[in-house]
Amino acid sequence: MIGDGLMHARLRRGEMSLGEKLWQVSWSFVLLIAVLAGIGVAMLYSAANGDMDPWASRHITRFGVGLALLLAVAMIDVRQWMRYAYWLYGLAFVLLVAVEVKGTVGMGAQRWIDLGFFQIQPSELMKVALVLALARVFHGADLSDVGRPLFLLVPTLMVLVPVALVLKQPDLGTALMMLAGGGVLFFVAGVRLWKFAVVFVAGLSAIPVAWQFLHEYQKRRVLTFLEPERDPLGAGYHILQSKIALGSGGLWGKGFLGGTQSHLNFLPEKQTDFIFVMLAEEFGMLAGMGLLLLYVLVLVYGIAISVRARNHFGRLVAIGVTVTFFLYVFINIAMVMGLIPVVGVPLPLVSYGGTAMLTLMLSFGLLMSVWVHRDVQIGRRGAFDEG
Repeated sequence: MIGDGLMHARLRRGEMSLGEKLWQVSWSFVLLIAVLAGIGVAMLYSAANGDMDPWASRHITRFGVGLALLLAVAMIDVRQWMRYAYWLYGLAFVLLVAVEVKGTVGMGAQRWIDLGFFQIQPSELMKVALVLALARVFHGADLSDVGRPLFLLVPTLMVLVPVALVLKQPDLGTALMMLAGGGVLFFVAGVRLWKFAVVFVAGLSAIPVAWQFLHEYQKRRVLTFLEPERDPLGAGYHILQSKIALGSGGLWGKGFLGGTQSHLNFLPEKQTDFIFVMLAEEFGMLAGMGLLLLYVLVLVYGIAISVRARNHFGRLVAIGVTVTFFLYVFINIAMVMGLIPVVGVPLPLVSYGGTAMLTLMLSFGLLMSVWVHRDVQIGRRGAFDEG
């Protein structure tokens, strides 16, 4: 009993050895995301017509690097992430500005910075940095602070300025994710619903003005979403082919490597944005529902970790990471089913993409850091709370 009490006290202070921290890692969660990455490998192998190159082999390598990153991040005390939250946000912001100065243009958008051996997408990193920075802001605030509009001015600008930079790239999907994820953290921190209603009404009234600033291809995406058949061989081609592939898979699918829409190249971007459609065509609706169930389990883990954390910063980080993951899944699947316009958001751990994979694994590492240090208590100024 005395030993258990001492151990509990050490956990509260964060005084754990590396071995003890590794023991605290939720290995069942790690196994779950490994299964999701394995599904991605199988689908990328199929997308290349039964070849590990060029996508599946790189997906394995990136997941391996990401797994090492996850464990490294999980070992770092959650108080350290809190201490450097603003610095990480500043770094991500500088990289976003650097995209405007000397970013690499690809597929009609300027979103990447070429490092020679690797291309980095700063907007993906900003998703994580924004969660950390907002969690840091609201950790030190009580309900009276959150109720003051002047206090909310700074965190609001912390969300809106990077959103504006990402929209300028242009990247509507990532901008929407950052906006929605930030909004959820505002809500969890205690911002009243009527303030969200005011922002929502203001947003609706600004739609005619915002429409004038959209690029032509973005306007076509919105119009195509409303009526895909208006341009079946042009702007509506992607979503129409996606719906055909989804329907043709039926309940059981056409079999591995047997998808006609994908393997005859009717389905566009099958290795990235539309990989869920390829899975549903080859393995059917039941496989698609199974994949969704695995994603739900990830969300359950994230919510459970946020509830278990004894410090407000950890709770906010866990909620922010979980919501960001949910938005990845929701936007991608709603997009390929024609429920929302096509905005170019990958399916997490399954779609091909380097920065997205590493960003997700970094996020999961933060989630594990919150779990490993769940009993650590943090005062409002970031110091250890003895109470």
